This record gives sequence, structure tokens and C-alpha cells, in this order.
Amino acid sequence: MDDQISSTTDDQKNLQQADEKLAPDEFTDCKNFDDDDILDLAGGARDAIERHRFEDKTIDIKNVKIPSRPGKEEAHAEAKETLSQLWDLLYWRDVQKTACVFGATLSLLISLSVLSIISVCSYIALALLSITICFRIYRGITDALQKSENIHPFKLYLEQDVTLPADFIHKHSDMMLKCINATVNELKHLFLVEDLIDSLKLAVLLWVLTYVGSVFNGLTLLIMGEVAAFTCPIFYEKYQTQIDHYSGLANGYLQDVVKKIQAKVHGLKNKAE
Repeated sequence: MDDQISSTTDDQKNLQQADEKLAPDEFTDCKNFDDDDILDLAGGARDAIERHRFEDKTIDIKNVKIPSRPGKEEAHAEAKETLSQLWDLLYWRDVQKTACVFGATLSLLISLSVLSIISVCSYIALALLSITICFRIYRGITDALQKSENIHPFKLYLEQDVTLPADFIHKHSDMMLKCINATVNELKHLFLVEDLIDSLKLAVLLWVLTYVGSVFNGLTLLIMGEVAAFTCPIFYEKYQTQIDHYSGLANGYLQDVVKKIQAKVHGLKNKAE
């Protein structure tokens, strides 16, 4: 028992010495805290903890990677790029490129209007084959005279891969399928008279086309359409204000006529009912 009492007294002395070594002022200051100070400290600690949790959540949300759809983004980018190239072609941004395309397509259409499609395709293929054969023979003769290595003149083009990938075929087949389905649904909407006004518009258009077809054939209309496609954008760009003014007047007149027709049609429906 005496040993236990002596050990406890020694422990108490050690604790007192440790308390004396610590900063006494800091602990004496804690005694001056009242209840309001303690509540403020507790509230501040709670706010700090909640703010820390909110920051962790925001960091986790920022680190989350949202899965993208590369297929749709690539298709959208390709379509946008193709459309921009088409507009550059029609607006003659590159004169040499546009002149080549316009001249080649116009010559093809004029040839088709004069000759049959079989003759036109045969003449084009024969001309291309004649050029390649003559160039191949010419390069062979020049290489033999110069005693140089005989390299095929079209080696670079022969080594290129011209096979179409399966993804390209599937993508364009899906787009074609969507266009076909949309066309079929629109034809069903028009010919089965789902909307009487739309069907009447189609009837007027077909009636006008009967008179156009009696004067022009399909190839003539294609030639006129191509000439208009390569000339109207430039003409509109130069005289945009005047064209917009007169087109607005014509559009307003047509809308008034359509409204009158719709009013008469609805009046006939109400009388029939």
C-alpha cells in the first residue's frame, strides 16, 4: 500500500511539473471565456466544416468527366465543313476552283442534252484512258533515253487506299434511310390530304409543273438550275437591299392571298357542319 501511495504522489508531482512547463497564460485566458464566446466558436467550427464539405463536393463535380458523343460531334463538324465549302464554291471565293467545277458540270449537262448518257460516259472514260496511256508511254520512253530508273508515273496514286470504310457506309446509309422515311411520311401527309391547305399547295405546284414540262425537259431545267446556282448568290450579294425589299412585298401579297383562301375554306367547312 505504501508503494502505491508513493507512486500516485510521484505521478501527481509529474503532472504538476508538466502543467507548469506549459504556457499558463493561454489556459488562464480560457477561463475568461463566457457562454456566448463558446457558442461563437462552436458555430464557426460548424461553418468551417460545412464549407469544407461543400468545397469537396464542388471539386468532385468538377472532376467528373461527362461522357461526350464523338460520333454526333464529328458528323456535325463534317456537315458544317461541307456546307461552308459549298457556300465558298457558290460565292466564287476561289475563282479557279469554282470555274473548274462550273465548267465541268455545265459541259457534262450540255453533252447529256445532246448525246445519250451511254455515249457521254464512254467518251469521258475513253478520253481519260487515252491521257493515262499516253503519259505512261511518254514516261517510259523518257526514262529509257535518259537511262534512269523506270518508275511508274502513277505509283503514288496506285499505293493509295481507295476502299471505303464500313463506318462511312453505315453512317451515310443511316442518313439516307432517315431522308427516305421523312420523304415517305411527307408524301403520305400530302397525298392523303391530312392538311387541305398543304395538299392544295401541292396541287397548284404540280399544275404549274405541267406547263413547265411542256416547254422544258429535265436536262434543260438542270442546266438552268446550275447556272442560277452559280450566278444568283453573287447577284444577291451585290443587290441584297433591293431584292429583300421586293421579296418582302411579294411575300406579304402571297400571305394575304393564302389567308383569304384559308378563310373561305374554313367558312365552307363551318357551313357543311
